[in-house]
Amino acid sequence: IIYTELVLLILNAFNITLTLPGIAGIILGIGMAVDANVIIFARVREEMTRGKSVKNSLKTGFQKAMSAIVDGNVTTLIAAAVLWLKGSGTVKGFAQTLAIGIIVSMFTALVITRMIVYAFYAVGLRNEKLYYRPKKERTPINFLGKKKVFFVISLVLIIGGFAVMGVNSSRGNGAFAYSLEFEGGTSTNVTFNEDYSIEEIDEKIVPIVEEVTGDHNVQTQKVAGTNQVVIKTVTLELDQREALNQAMVDNFQVDESKISAENISSTVSNEMRQDAIIAVIVATIFMLLYIWFRFKDIRFAASAIFALLHDVLIVLGFYAVARISVGNTFIACMLTIVGYSINATIVIFDRIREELHYQSKTTELSEVVNKSITQTLTRSIYTSLTTFVMVAILFVMGVSSIREFAAPLMVGIICGAYSSVCITGSLWYIMKT
Repeated sequence: IIYTELVLLILNAFNITLTLPGIAGIILGIGMAVDANVIIFARVREEMTRGKSVKNSLKTGFQKAMSAIVDGNVTTLIAAAVLWLKGSGTVKGFAQTLAIGIIVSMFTALVITRMIVYAFYAVGLRNEKLYYRPKKERTPINFLGKKKVFFVISLVLIIGGFAVMGVNSSRGNGAFAYSLEFEGGTSTNVTFNEDYSIEEIDEKIVPIVEEVTGDHNVQTQKVAGTNQVVIKTVTLELDQREALNQAMVDNFQVDESKISAENISSTVSNEMRQDAIIAVIVATIFMLLYIWFRFKDIRFAASAIFALLHDVLIVLGFYAVARISVGNTFIACMLTIVGYSINATIVIFDRIREELHYQSKTTELSEVVNKSITQTLTRSIYTSLTTFVMVAILFVMGVSSIREFAAPLMVGIICGAYSSVCITGSLWYIMKT
């Protein structure tokens, strides 16, 4: 709650314009704020499992969680900085809110959470049962033994996505269902007999337009001081325009002479697309360099980037299969997945690095990897689940344009959790051996 309040205060203080991609940055920030707390509490619980007192476990838990939180957040902050410098329009808006969210989430996790937990301890809440339920240490799961199965599943999903794109293109439908931001469309100006509110337009008019045009990314805009509503859809053929006019007449008793339509050009230029792609590539290179610098092993960096690419390709395939329109929300969704995926991966790598430091020379490398993934499994599930629930609520309660953002994001969160647990450790192990 404190994190959310601080973010809203900063957005207001600096008068930052909030766009849909900007909201995506806030959602990712909330996910990472929860993530940081889960990492801390999982560490505290581990220390208590080893028989330490509550006070010592709290102290050691915060210390050990520090490197994973800092590395994960700094990596995403690098991406946000590059996107802000190199991106334009919606990409810049996303980068701004994401950077604010990351800085505030680190502050709340490492300062506010520590103050609250120590305050509970100081006022007398010192019983171990309040912090921890005794539990046997989990036996390491043999993730590396199943690596071939995981790789085959990933390859089938990625190749399947490309195959669907090819089939769509061969049928003349385009690899993706591009929205009017990318391809332009038709703007229909309708003068209604009454002044509809924005809520009424979303509830009554938009569903009928979606049904007639088959476009699930309809944009509407009220003309101030009049009963006119501008309805923007994908490019409509003559028969579709006539069908839309008839639907307005039949459902809202509109005078057909008060309906006009014109074709409009795209709002996302080729230059903006290139800017977004270049920004993502440059951000990825900088993230790779940072991970290499921090972990002193290029294999950690390379496997993290491969896993990130894996998540992006699977979500691209989902866009092609589900025919979800590719517009401004597409850029926001892809950027969110890039930020979230890398953060989850770094937590596992941080644990592998720590285990390598403590293990004897006779310990098998595969045991170290399996143990590290198993130890961080609970954290991976919890953090993915909390962010998934948040996005699922957006999907259930949002309007169609929000749903088209939330659906692929849910797929991306599941992919991010899967690649972090099942792919990255295996990739690093294969490169190492």
